[in-house]
Amino acid sequence: MNDLETREDIELLVNKFYQKIQTDNKIGLFFNDIGKVDWSKHLPKMYDFWESILFGQMTYKGNPMRVHFPINEVKAIDKEHFEHWIKLWSETVEENFSGKNADLAIYKANNIANLMAYKMEMARKL
Repeated sequence: MNDLETREDIELLVNKFYQKIQTDNKIGLFFNDIGKVDWSKHLPKMYDFWESILFGQMTYKGNPMRVHFPINEVKAIDKEHFEHWIKLWSETVEENFSGKNADLAIYKANNIANLMAYKMEMARKL
């Protein structure tokens, strides 16, 4: 298995991951029912996001936290939801890639999920 090395690799990973998300019983509702995600717009943003995170390309412009707060107000995005997101992400990475960048993708996703879970919880307490 190859490592994550190119934009095309990121696109493959992100596409396979969000295919799982769209049909997932535990967190799919945040994307499909509450967020009503337009996948034609969301996926290119996620390609840019992960290209920036993994390759330092700085192609992503935006604030991922800001998008999640309104969803969190409708239905709480709890730590268990982020843990499930990480499980699906890690599985998808490991099914398709192996190497330093694949490991980094899992590590960075864990950090992002932990930070977001904390911020979502804090926002609900305000």
